[in-house]
Amino acid sequence: MEGNEKNKPAERISPYNDEELEYFREIILKKRSEAEEDLTMLQRTLREAMDNPSDDNAYSFHMADAGTDASEREKNYVLLNRTKKFLKYLDAALERIDNKTYGVCKVTGKKISKGRLEAVPHTQISIEAKLKRR
Repeated sequence: MEGNEKNKPAERISPYNDEELEYFREIILKKRSEAEEDLTMLQRTLREAMDNPSDDNAYSFHMADAGTDASEREKNYVLLNRTKKFLKYLDAALERIDNKTYGVCKVTGKKISKGRLEAVPHTQISIEAKLKRR
């Protein structure tokens, strides 16, 4: 029985109290709202680019312009995917707040500083662990 307990991960509990967790929730919800707005704008931009592949002016027929258009679309796809990924990270952080496991470094098991969480509220690692990874 003792062997099973060694394989079982220790349950982590947030070093932050409920009031502090709500503070972080507000930061995350604000960032989430901004990211959703960005996502909507990027989706609209990509949809418009697909609906109107080129303008009717003389410049749009030049190969360089077609390349620029393709490059812009590709950049918008990358931003769209990055924004979707960011939203998933924010949702996971909200889940950790609900589970009361928010603010614990998954590498060291120690408290992630308030300043780091304010700057990167979806992080799961402390600055110390981040610097050691480099």
